[in-house]
Amino acid sequence: MKITAIRTFLMQAGPPALLAGKNAGRSWQASGRNWLFVRIETDGGLFGIGECSGWPRVVERAVEDLAHVLVGEDATHIELHWQRMYTAMMGHGMTGVVGAGAMAGIDMALWDLKGKALGVPVWNLLGGRMRPRVPIYGHAADPEDARGLVARGIGAVKLGGARDIVRRVAAMREAVGPEIDIMVDLAGPPWLTATDAIAIGRALEPYDLLFMEDPVPPEQIDQYARIRDAVNIPLAAGERMATIWGLRPLIERELVDVIQPDTGRAGGITQMKKMAAMAEAHGIMLAPHSGSLGPAAEFAALHLMAAIPNALMLERVVQDWPERNAVITAAPIEQDGALLVPDGPGLGVDIVESEIARYPSRRNIGMANAGPEQGYVRMRLARARSLRLAEAAE
Repeated sequence: MKITAIRTFLMQAGPPALLAGKNAGRSWQASGRNWLFVRIETDGGLFGIGECSGWPRVVERAVEDLAHVLVGEDATHIELHWQRMYTAMMGHGMTGVVGAGAMAGIDMALWDLKGKALGVPVWNLLGGRMRPRVPIYGHAADPEDARGLVARGIGAVKLGGARDIVRRVAAMREAVGPEIDIMVDLAGPPWLTATDAIAIGRALEPYDLLFMEDPVPPEQIDQYARIRDAVNIPLAAGERMATIWGLRPLIERELVDVIQPDTGRAGGITQMKKMAAMAEAHGIMLAPHSGSLGPAAEFAALHLMAAIPNALMLERVVQDWPERNAVITAAPIEQDGALLVPDGPGLGVDIVESEIARYPSRRNIGMANAGPEQGYVRMRLARARSLRLAEAAE
């Protein structure tokens, strides 16, 4: 089964419904979200599909470059092809999400292709199925959103942003009660300093959070150690990192309780299975990032989560763009706060080219929370008003 071609399909995806109103101007997803799909074709007529992230418009060029490494090769040797791709791009940098995003989509498509060739789901190739359903969590901007998710059967909700976060968490806890898991995503920019992250974390301790995500910039690994020593809340991170070497410090130093590799830019199913094993050895759970991804990567995450012991749950933008399911042949089935694991050969899904072609890419970059004095990391002026820690403690 020789690879004859690797094709790409780039599209402009609309913003999640959650961002369509008052929050639309505060996220790049409202105007800059792209999805990039990959299809690997073979001389026997079989094909496999995958999805790339990590700056899709740029990643598309990387996929085209990497295709020269694979065309003419036997499609079944997945680990060998991953190693050859990684070696081929060595001169361009080793742990960045552009290269890893290109490899992720290609690797995903190779797993899909092999599953189809053998007539088995990808989870079967990964060691078999440990669970038939994967729990999901949703995003909530306010208590009303959270109550809607709970009414749908979802048992975990996440809210984002550091501004006034303690008061907002308190309102959400009151709205959903003590049985629902709540998480917070403190990601910038501007990113918090470790001092502010610690202050927020301590103020959030009474609310029994499942985890506190990305409290400081991903480059500042040592700051996670400071926060971990000072705050009694589980920590989560990893969505902006790629390959086992990118996540290695978080895992080996046990700086987090949950790793969150992105299925489209972490380096592929091959890498994420290894990340899960590394994390398992340190008592760390895995909850893949999926906030900006399209539907093919979601299927890949389901197969991985079905096959590993330390699967926590899968992020899902429940209120996503209505056309999301139109670009694939079958949507995943949600049931009682979980997604059912597909049983079909390979990933169990295909892309619909005609639908993808309706949404040509226009842009794939933007400024989150942009302002005239926007910075990547900075101490907040008007800190007391922004964080409201004293008010929350009263």
